[in-house]
Amino acid sequence: MLAPFATPCPRRGLLAVATSAVPYLALSVAIYATLGVSLLLTAALTILAAGFLVRVFVVFHDCAHGSLLPSRRSNSALGSVLGLLVLSPFVRWRHDHAVHHATAGDLDRRGVGDIITLTVDEYAARSWRGRLGYRLLRNPAVMFGLGPIIAMVIGPRIVARGARPRMRNSVLATDAAIVVLVGGLCWLIGWRDFLLVWAPAAMLAGSVGIWLFYVQHQFEDTYWQSSGEWTYADAALRGSSYLKLPPVLRFFTGNIGLHHVHHLNARIPNYHLKRAHESTPLFASVPTLTLWDGLRAVRLKLWDERSGRLVTFAHARRAASG
Repeated sequence: MLAPFATPCPRRGLLAVATSAVPYLALSVAIYATLGVSLLLTAALTILAAGFLVRVFVVFHDCAHGSLLPSRRSNSALGSVLGLLVLSPFVRWRHDHAVHHATAGDLDRRGVGDIITLTVDEYAARSWRGRLGYRLLRNPAVMFGLGPIIAMVIGPRIVARGARPRMRNSVLATDAAIVVLVGGLCWLIGWRDFLLVWAPAAMLAGSVGIWLFYVQHQFEDTYWQSSGEWTYADAALRGSSYLKLPPVLRFFTGNIGLHHVHHLNARIPNYHLKRAHESTPLFASVPTLTLWDGLRAVRLKLWDERSGRLVTFAHARRAASG
């Protein structure tokens, strides 16, 4: 049913680049031009740039799936370039994200491409230090404040021990290119102005990106199963949300809120996701979240295997005492 939507369109793919990376770069220049002129204008342009940077990441993400353009080589080349804007080594990110797609919702294979999630029993079995560490990790201030720094700036710069040469080379080449690019910009405009132009938009975009990734799989009635009972289709249809956003937010997020479609067939490019959803009766009963539902889902912290749903710390505490 979804195969007809999994054919990339070169014109739509290039248009996606023209409506993501190009405006982001243009807005970055505009932000630099407004420094010291109007704080209000700079802030407004920064928010807009952050929106386009989120869209850049979705285009980069499609390149990793080989779905943006018809040619695998073109997707890889474009993804490697866009990776410099989102600070991600393309080859390694593509690998890690493929693991995420193959393991999402599998209780026995958590940890790659996921926001760390413990079960109620696992949390209860931890020492007080372990529980405190998990609480800090799942605290919104840490997740959306420090999270972008770790996920964008620090994590992608590190070569994993025992990494295959291709993965290691991807990280090192990206790191070297970023050093040259950032060094050149700092030499051209000064490091203070560079940080004022780049950092606020990047951190805001990173926070939005982490939240989007969170609500795509972390909602009350999501899907987690042990490996013996886990299926790919159920993980896509029951464990990936349909985040219904207003058209303007759907544009900036590249339709990634239609995550159930994407997880069932990752070869569908972002510009075909909405049509695929609307044309497929199978999607009528997928988990649907409003923007408010997505914001409230941040309260959920632990997987309760007994009730089969995500719960808050308070709920887990009441259940244990009861």
